[in-house]
Amino acid sequence: MKKENKTNKIAIFKGKKIRRFWDEKHEKWHFSVVDVVRALIQQVDYQTARKYWNKLKERLKKEGSESVTKCHQLKMQAADGKFYLTDAADTEVMLRLIQSIPSPNAEPFKLWLARVGYERIEETHDPEMAINRALNTYRKKGYSDDWINQRLKSIEIRKALTDEWEKRGVKQGDEFAILTDDITLAWAGMSTREYKNYKGLKKDSLRDNMTNLELVLNMLAETATTEISEKREPEGFNENRRVAKEGGSIAGSARKRIEAKTGRPVIAGQNFQIMKNKKTGQGKN
Repeated sequence: MKKENKTNKIAIFKGKKIRRFWDEKHEKWHFSVVDVVRALIQQVDYQTARKYWNKLKERLKKEGSESVTKCHQLKMQAADGKFYLTDAADTEVMLRLIQSIPSPNAEPFKLWLARVGYERIEETHDPEMAINRALNTYRKKGYSDDWINQRLKSIEIRKALTDEWEKRGVKQGDEFAILTDDITLAWAGMSTREYKNYKGLKKDSLRDNMTNLELVLNMLAETATTEISEKREPEGFNENRRVAKEGGSIAGSARKRIEAKTGRPVIAGQNFQIMKNKKTGQGKN
């Protein structure tokens, strides 16, 4: 039961409880579809909302919608305290389902989707717009210009690395994640998940919560991996793993030398929000 309590949370939307489940492996929230439907159609009775969802599910299946097939059944706690299999969907699928529900409460979601879709089309024609949008977003969150410059550079370096991996036949998804984990473990001394846990992160981006020095060392690790790969031209997943570990170890050696000179750890055990609050004095009692 302890594990259940850790991964099952309650979210609130317009006063309605939305059950959700945290998928540790894929780092995704899965929401109870019936709970979301109930909130959107403003239905007090759970069984009525469930019947509404069943009818909607049948209609979407007939229309050939993939959204229904992408829903999963997960055990979630009901009002009687017991856990039952419940239709659940991640954020992307849930937003698609919301578009099929005629409700005033769904409109903000639909407008948001339309806006995001339009922005992506704009960015396809003019990539500089994506860079400027990211820059403005980071500034609004309170990041310094020096950090933003490092972060935008890290995106460029990451793209060069993933392009190199694709060229070497590495598959996106799990293989990319494993190689990234190899690099992180080699330079930071901990896996990506351990690194995020150390900073108290769950869904947030790890890189968005790195210090300038952490970003620099991470960029060094990924740049070194790209350079070694271009020189050695590894074939197959296992050879690429060896290269990833070598590239990461170069930055790992640099980290250890910096720590030996400064007498303090490079890896900050705090996320951006905590560090920001300390600077502004909000973390003080």
